[in-house]
Amino acid sequence: MSQESGAIDLSIVIPAKNEAKAIGDVVKTARAVHPKAEIIVVDDGSTDATAEIAEQAGAVVVRHPESLGNGAAVKSGARAARGEILALMDGDGQHDAREFGKLIEKLEQGYDMAIGARDSGSHANVGRLFANGLYNGLASLISGTRILDLTSGFRVARASYFKMFLYLLPNGFSYPTTITMAFLRSAHPVCFEPITAATRKGKSHIRPIRDGVRFLVIIFKIATLYSPLKIFLPISGVFFATGLGYYAYTYFTAGRFTNMSLLVISAAVIIFLIGLISEQITALTYSKS
Repeated sequence: MSQESGAIDLSIVIPAKNEAKAIGDVVKTARAVHPKAEIIVVDDGSTDATAEIAEQAGAVVVRHPESLGNGAAVKSGARAARGEILALMDGDGQHDAREFGKLIEKLEQGYDMAIGARDSGSHANVGRLFANGLYNGLASLISGTRILDLTSGFRVARASYFKMFLYLLPNGFSYPTTITMAFLRSAHPVCFEPITAATRKGKSHIRPIRDGVRFLVIIFKIATLYSPLKIFLPISGVFFATGLGYYAYTYFTAGRFTNMSLLVISAAVIIFLIGLISEQITALTYSKS
C-alpha cells in the first residue's frame, strides 16, 4: 500500500536550521514523490532564508523565534502533523524522500517504526562512523535487538505511538536515540532498512569536542532509557567483588576487617539500590505505552 493510493495519510517533518542551500530541493523532491503528503518544515531559528524558500517550495513552515535544538524542532513538527504516518528526514540534502517508500512498506508489514540505516560510506568521517558503531553495539547488547543505525534521522513511524513519547525526547540531536529505545522498551516492533545518505549541503551543526562529550552521555542514557539494572548491576557487582576481595586480603594478612572494605561493599549496595529504583521508575514511565 502506498501513499499515492491515498490509503496512507503521510506527514513528512523536516527540521531545519540555516539550510537555505538545500531546503528548496529537499521539499520539492518530497512533494514530487509524495504529492498527497503533508510536508512540514520546522525552521529552528534560522538566520538565513530557510523558511521563505521552504514555503516557496510548497511546505508548511513552523517557525521557532530562536534556536531550540533539532529535537525541539522534531517535537514541534510532530505536534503539528496530522498524518497517521509520521516521516522524518533532515533538511540538509543528505536524505532522499524517494526512500520513504520502502520504509512505509515495513509499517504495512506490522512494524511500528522503520529506520533508514546508513551504509559505511554515508558517514561524514571515520570518527563518526566509529562512534555510531559503538552506539549501535551497546544499544544492541542492552536491548537484545540488532540495531543497525541508532542515530539515523531518516525514519517513519506510526504517528500515534511517536507522539506518546514526545515528553521523553530531548531538545538536542539525541532524539533518534531516545525514540528508538523508547519504542523498543515498549515492545513496539522496529526494523532497519539500508539507505545511502548523500553529502550534506552547507555547514554541519555538529561540533566534535562538544558533541563528543555529549555522545558519551548518550551512551549512558541508552542504558538508563531501556534497562537501568543492566548498567547498575554489573557496576555494583564489581564494587562488591572488590570489597569482598580486599576484606579477604586484610583478613588473611592482618586478621581484621577494614573500613575500606566496608566502604566499598556499602557502595555496591547503594549502587544496586539506585539501579533497582531506576528500573522501577523506567517501568512506570513506559507503563501506559
